[in-house]
Amino acid sequence: MDPETDRLISQGAHFLGVTKKDLVAEAVRMYLEQRREELKAGMVEAMRVLDGSLRSDVALLTGLTVEEIDAVGGIDE
Repeated sequence: MDPETDRLISQGAHFLGVTKKDLVAEAVRMYLEQRREELKAGMVEAMRVLDGSLRSDVALLTGLTVEEIDAVGGIDE
């Protein structure tokens, strides 16, 4: 984490009377809760891409389409 962010966390934790760890944990929970729909959309898209094949795993991990993978020689399943 960059020094400025660490400084903000330290100050926030101090003035709220909590540990840095607790502040970060609560902040992450709140952030993810606020972005729940985006998170859900990303998970749904990942599940749509995955079909149980190695090719779909590679596509998800690399960001390549199945067609792009096939164009460069494909994957032996």
